[in-house]
This record gives sequence, structure tokens and C-alpha cells, in this order.
Amino acid sequence: MTERLARLIPGQLDPAQRAVYDGIAAGDRAKGVQHFPLTADDGSLNGPFGVMLHAPGVGAALQELGSTIRFHTDLSTRVREIAILQVAQATGSEFEWWAHERVGRAAGLTDTELMQLSLGAFGGEDPVESASAAFVANLLASSSVTDKEYAAAAAVLSSEQLIDLTVLVGYYRTLAQLMTVFSVGVPDGERTPVGEHRHAH
Repeated sequence: MTERLARLIPGQLDPAQRAVYDGIAAGDRAKGVQHFPLTADDGSLNGPFGVMLHAPGVGAALQELGSTIRFHTDLSTRVREIAILQVAQATGSEFEWWAHERVGRAAGLTDTELMQLSLGAFGGEDPVESASAAFVANLLASSSVTDKEYAAAAAVLSSEQLIDLTVLVGYYRTLAQLMTVFSVGVPDGERTPVGEHRHAH
């Protein structure tokens, strides 16, 4: 797959682009263990982040929202990663699956759970995880949430968690759409269950 936008390296960036780059490559995402590489060998940003540099006004807001969703919500790490992988599976986003399968494994997701998620299902025993996964599945399957679906989620999850999950789904759908439009996939040589499933059809 040939990307439709040039991969910008640090020396090519104007000040607005550099601010976005630094927010991604030197912000919260760069702290601690790196489960997937944010940058390529030439310093260009991988995945949706490289796209954001081409529109730094929107890119700055997007990367800040993404950082907030990843690091500053009321969701546990497992709940967050289950939800992100649900979006990746539903949208067929190879990069989202490739990146967040790694983060999910580090958060304790098992091979069985990852297989379930790759097939569009999740059968956890934890009530918060199950309620979150069901709520996200509703959001991904329909543009509305029925009173019954909402009541089931609200019986287990706080209002803040419901808001966090709703925004998470919208954000990762946006990233998936950006990568589809601009032909951004996983780094060369990588393959994902979602990618294999999508190319088999």
C-alpha cells in the first residue's frame, strides 16, 4: 500500500507542524515502555500521526484528545484497550489493531480474549469490562443507543466512563478513517489478524 501523503521528517517541519510532532513524539505516548514504534527510522511518524502533521491545526487538537483518552480517563487500561480493539476490528483498521494488540497484551489481554476481539466479540467475566464491551458494540453497530442498552450500561458504568467510551469510539473511528483515506497501514513486514481477515474477503 502506497501512502497518499509524503512522510514528513523532522527537518521538513514548520513551527506548527513541529509542535504537533513534539506533542506526539515527546509527550505522554513517549513515556515508559513503547509497545509500538511512534516513529520510523527516518524520524517520520507512523500511523495516523504522520497524517496529523499535514493539517497541524486539526492535528494538534486530535493528538491532544488522543493523549487524554489514552492517559487521563476513568477507564482501566484493559477496558480502554478492549474498546480500541473493538473499533479496530469493526473498522478493519490494520494499524489500530497492530498497535493496540501490543498495548492490550501488556495490559493483560490473553490470546483467547484477543481472538474473541478479532472476531467481533468479547466474553469477559469482569462486569465493568463486559458492560463496557457491550456498550461499545452497541455504538459500533448503530448510530443510536436504546433506553434499554443505556440502562444496562449505566447500571455498571459511571456517567464519566460512558462519556469516555463514547468519545474513545469516535476518536479511534476518526483515526481509522484518516488511515483509510490516506492509505496508511502497518509498517512493512507486519501483519495482523484484522488485516488478514479483511484481505481474505
